[in-house]
Amino acid sequence: MRANYIENEAKWEKGFSFYSEVSVRFSETDMYGHLNNTVNFAYMEYARIEYFKHIELMNDWLNPKGEKIPVVADLQCDYVKQVFFDEKLRIYVKANSVGSSSVDIHYLAKNETGEIVFTGRGTIVQIDKKTGKGSKWSESEKEIFKKSM
Repeated sequence: MRANYIENEAKWEKGFSFYSEVSVRFSETDMYGHLNNTVNFAYMEYARIEYFKHIELMNDWLNPKGEKIPVVADLQCDYVKQVFFDEKLRIYVKANSVGSSSVDIHYLAKNETGEIVFTGRGTIVQIDKKTGKGSKWSESEKEIFKKSM
């Protein structure tokens, strides 16, 4: 695989357990029936939010009185195989590493036959709503990420 964030593909792939399923809609394809190259990012967003719900971090961020929110600092996608209308995909998500206020999230998308169709990674930073500056993870939040790695 050509993605520079993957050192050992087999070991990297084994680290995923959580996934969300999506079906490629007609409106998400181009005139050749391929998945539009921008939609992968929407799939990663959907799976990331479901992952955060699963590890129970979304509750605080969705609280209107909450003081912190997650923002995407960077995001990349590496396209491996063509995807077409009506394919069913599993978008796997995992925390790869945790910083003081950031987390590096990795993505793996597979089709119904188990072939990798795209991979990705991105940095999510927790910020203070009022200041817009990074807000450190609590020890319990760090533990939540580490358990899911």
